[in-house]
Amino acid sequence: MNLEGKNQVLEGIKNGATINKLIVDKNFEHRKDEIVFLAKKNHIKMEFLPKKIMDKIAKTEHHQGYIAETVEFEYSDIADILSLSKEKGKDPFVVLLDGIEDPHNFGAIIRSCECAGVDGIIIPKIRACQVNETVVRTSAGAISNMKIARVTNLKDAIKDLKDAGLWIYSAEIGGEDIYKTDLTGPIGIVIGSEGEGTKPSIISHCDGVVTLPLFGSVNSLNASVSAGIVVYEVVRQRQMKK
Repeated sequence: MNLEGKNQVLEGIKNGATINKLIVDKNFEHRKDEIVFLAKKNHIKMEFLPKKIMDKIAKTEHHQGYIAETVEFEYSDIADILSLSKEKGKDPFVVLLDGIEDPHNFGAIIRSCECAGVDGIIIPKIRACQVNETVVRTSAGAISNMKIARVTNLKDAIKDLKDAGLWIYSAEIGGEDIYKTDLTGPIGIVIGSEGEGTKPSIISHCDGVVTLPLFGSVNSLNASVSAGIVVYEVVRQRQMKK
């Protein structure tokens, strides 16, 4: 898997990603460049190539002169995510994705979650987007700071989280007004798929359903937009409680 683009490559190096080789636009070879400096400092093998060759190597259209060849993305365990909150000395904050298939939505959700201080994201192994180059690029480097666990059964993951003391809410239509729901304390938020939302079988395992009020004629929001609003409502309530 490649990291492509200035932000993604820079965050990857800073966060210790295993980079087999860094390919850089030949025009950048003799200028002062933070990425090149850090690559040299970390003894990362580099190759300077013309842009037209990099365009052929790149898997996206936004490499910006930087392509880092890395090992495949390393997923975490749920235990890793929960231990992170303990290290931070705060209540756990987890997001679960029920069948998000669009890599752009997945990447945007990762970015919002990282900015909001979410401890980790849990995704199913099947019928859902996995981490790929598009997800990495769309996350704008945030994925380097986000733990992502991949599970066989999302219902079992919810049970494990509830056993660990978390309250699990699905963000879905037909629930309680999110702005009237106490979302402080240990919490997990389930975001449903782009087309069908959260599956009824998943909702039945949640402690409740929260809904964003809508005032227009459209009856739903984009999944990544909804995720961003919901996680920041959790942040707002936590800040208000301090």
